[in-house]
Amino acid sequence: MRYMVVFDDTPEMAAVRQRLEPEHLAFLERYRSEIPMAGGLRKEPGGAYTGALWVFEVSSRERAVELIQLDPYYQAHARRYRLEFWGKAFPEVSVLM
Repeated sequence: MRYMVVFDDTPEMAAVRQRLEPEHLAFLERYRSEIPMAGGLRKEPGGAYTGALWVFEVSSRERAVELIQLDPYYQAHARRYRLEFWGKAFPEVSVLM
């Protein structure tokens, strides 16, 4: 199943990103088969991060929540999230991003 999550950073998140970026990126690499797309959100290119977006390929909503809670950035309690099931338009069409 495909889910997507949008994270909203709190003001404390900038310091968390600076401190935990290597651990966060290692986490994303470790779970790349279940989180094939992930990245930070900004108002404009090069601007400050405002949050992040991930796309999951997981067996259940519970697994998506489990992965969110394993992320070092999330464990720092500096971001909120909204998790939604995502039904891709034209599911038969493969897209490379």
